[in-house]
Amino acid sequence: MGKECFYCKKKVMVGRSIARRGKPIKQGGIGLKTTGITKRTFEPNLQNVKIVIDGKNKRVTACTKCIKAGKVVKAGKKVAKVTKKA
Repeated sequence: MGKECFYCKKKVMVGRSIARRGKPIKQGGIGLKTTGITKRTFEPNLQNVKIVIDGKNKRVTACTKCIKAGKVVKAGKKVAKVTKKA
């Protein structure tokens, strides 16, 4: 399954990190010079959660944005029975 959200299919993205030196022209310098470009990854904040699918418990990875939004219905929540005394 890899690093992917079960609900929104958010996954790892690839980008670049650019190292620069110098002073910007707006601040009185001669401009910024690029000294290096390296690859990097942007990883989503994925959490392992237990959910209920078709009445069965299953463990999946979900991003925190989906968990906060309420898209995730967690399994294993025990509800305490409250009895009234007459």
